[in-house]
Amino acid sequence: MLNYIRNVVSQMAGQRTDEVQVVVSPYRICPLGAHIDHQGGTVCAMTIDKGILLGFVPSGDSQVHLRSEQFRGEVRFRVDEIQHPKPMSGTNLKVQSNGSSTQHEDCDWGNYARGAQYALQSRGHRLSQGIIGFICGSKGLDSSGLSSSAAVGIAYLLAFERANNLLMSPAENIEYDRLIENEYLGLKNGILDQSAILLSSHGCLTSMNCKTKKHELICFSKLQKDIPLVPKAFKILLAFSGLKQALTSNPGYNRRVEECQEAAKFLLDASGNGKTEPVLSDVHPEVYEAYKHKLETNLAKRAEHYFSENMRVLKGIETWASGDMEKFGELISASGLSSIRNYECGAEPLIQLYEILLRAPGVFGARFSGAGFRGCCLAFVDTHKAAEAASFVRGEYSKRQPKLASKLNQETAVLICDVGDCARVI
Repeated sequence: MLNYIRNVVSQMAGQRTDEVQVVVSPYRICPLGAHIDHQGGTVCAMTIDKGILLGFVPSGDSQVHLRSEQFRGEVRFRVDEIQHPKPMSGTNLKVQSNGSSTQHEDCDWGNYARGAQYALQSRGHRLSQGIIGFICGSKGLDSSGLSSSAAVGIAYLLAFERANNLLMSPAENIEYDRLIENEYLGLKNGILDQSAILLSSHGCLTSMNCKTKKHELICFSKLQKDIPLVPKAFKILLAFSGLKQALTSNPGYNRRVEECQEAAKFLLDASGNGKTEPVLSDVHPEVYEAYKHKLETNLAKRAEHYFSENMRVLKGIETWASGDMEKFGELISASGLSSIRNYECGAEPLIQLYEILLRAPGVFGARFSGAGFRGCCLAFVDTHKAAEAASFVRGEYSKRQPKLASKLNQETAVLICDVGDCARVI
């Protein structure tokens, strides 16, 4: 794929292939920390060996010229133009995630490149060099809940920075990608995705406190001095449901965030420590234990998910460091079950897929990737049984959901992945 990308850019720019640089911007998964980031909880993430590849060369002037493997049309603009925010409609958001296109939507995919220019400009960086580039994503991963939009934004940021000799820290690029998504595109999301993509390290688990924004890389411990612990070899399975869009608009899903805040307010008021806009991370566990029995049923479920999931993350950090993949997998599966029972999310096909994964040979643990209303489930599996597990899942899911399974390419219906590294230019 790298040679293909270099050849395309070489032909576009009229330059040698060895002059083409490539940004690798991986997708991310979150084994633990489901639905607690918006409450200031702690989450765990890592990247996989799938993602965005952006081949580019400096254009030699202010012109930007882009093509895409997935989308039709070309994108052209100048880096000395002033970019203004372009809040995206729901239709355009679907284009970004699932690849559908009409004549009107052909070049909306260029908004992330313009957004990268906007982010850099808004923080005082004057760009003089444009890029000539060709971008593509890993096939079969559309609408999968793997943070492809953040990976795209980061890819363009790194390309513009390299072309203009700008040296940025990961923390700066996390902020710049937030500007792309929150300000330029008008999306309401946090910084978990870009943090995982920019901060991850191969073989490590990235832990992030969403309240303090502090992160830590959790690597395997050492048995003795200078003797690294070797955990049981594992792969990551991504099992796709065939659901490209949520079965329902489900206004109740947004309601869950409000219920978490209502639970936080009730618990803090009950303890005499009320706040104006409380979140559950403001509530001490002892306060929760003392007053949880007074919560209304739905609020009690949301609070139970938050506190139990936050505890699973903390246990998961210890378990990962110890190299115990069986226990780490058990925590992932418990996270998935709490998402279904306490947070009450997940479309029926995704719940069935989760249950199938739990029965697959060699699987340590499984959960939704994302909210569970479309896309895929993820699982950690013994390396030596990964192929057998993938075959089992394909067969069982075809029995449970024949119509959805028939829409899937059987070669990519269940992918076997390795852990990845942080975004970088090669």
